[in-house]
Amino acid sequence: MTLTKQVAMKSRIHLDHAATTPACPAAIEAVAAALALPGNPASVHAGGRAANALLEASRDAVAGFAGVAAERVIFTSGGTEAIALAIHGARLADGTAPRLLASATEHSAVLQASDDVALLPVDGAGLIDLAALAEALKAGPALVAVQHGNNETGVIQPLAEVAALVRASGGLLLADCVQSAGKLALPDADLIALSAHKLGGPMGVGALIVRDPESLVAVQRGGGQERGFRGGTPNLPGIAGFAAAVREQHDWGAVVARRAALEARLKRAGAMIHGEAAPRLPHISSIGLPGLAAATQVMRLDLEGFLVSAGAACSSGKVKTSHVLTAMGLGAGAGEAIRVSLSPATSDADLDAFAAAWEAMAARAGARAA
Repeated sequence: MTLTKQVAMKSRIHLDHAATTPACPAAIEAVAAALALPGNPASVHAGGRAANALLEASRDAVAGFAGVAAERVIFTSGGTEAIALAIHGARLADGTAPRLLASATEHSAVLQASDDVALLPVDGAGLIDLAALAEALKAGPALVAVQHGNNETGVIQPLAEVAALVRASGGLLLADCVQSAGKLALPDADLIALSAHKLGGPMGVGALIVRDPESLVAVQRGGGQERGFRGGTPNLPGIAGFAAAVREQHDWGAVVARRAALEARLKRAGAMIHGEAAPRLPHISSIGLPGLAAATQVMRLDLEGFLVSAGAACSSGKVKTSHVLTAMGLGAGAGEAIRVSLSPATSDADLDAFAAAWEAMAARAGARAA
């Protein structure tokens, strides 16, 4: 029996695409083809040249997706490493390392990357307080880290306004586009973090898009790979799968319509939709059920065959009270919300079945509270 068969699950409905979305067939094929290549991209023989050609063709594909020149793409092991490289490697025009400002709803990849990060408040809808940002920048230029779209609520930040404030101060903008890439046009930012497995590529690969290579220094040295910015043999199969994934096109308008119908149905049964007053990514919904802990909701729905998350799914499998919802002022409600995230493959039947299970769970919770 293969390992894949050993860990295979019974049929379940996957509604946790913000955690990871299944690799598309083109990405799987590209990974397999790259695994068959015998060369290291750094080798000068024919095998190495073939591997390097695939590496650079993949870089061209990701660059085209991002709308930048190929030399602006630095491949990493994922979004977290891309963010770490940006935070620890960014340099201001005078060559100094900037202080770090970040919205209070950022991913832990930002919040835990430095022991010295100043948090900027958000409003009840999850939108960054631009006045607070402007005030913070009066102290001088900074690296400002803001998600394009939040991983828990889907709330889209006003990055054009953020960028204008940051650049007027002489600072740099780091946009975490791990969730938004492939769903929205990428923003105008100095540094952009991407992750392949959020958009149909394999796990373990991502990229940092750098507007000006002079604004970045290497953090992981040794070997000179990635134009000296990231030492270590590149994950060529993963990179090839990443390139294949960004070439795919999807209809996110249909996803928006399905999510709207789901949220309307659940609200009639008592659900709270967090962040709905703000623009949101098409695939993420933060659904609160007052009085029932998020961890309990996740477990009950799992038993019914539905895969959902409580907040982010990138914290070693732990369920914690959401710092995102806490920052939005939800109090106890911050520990009573699940994240449902869709893909273009999510069907009406999937969501009908989920809604029925959620309604039954809500009814049981209400009966106990009565």
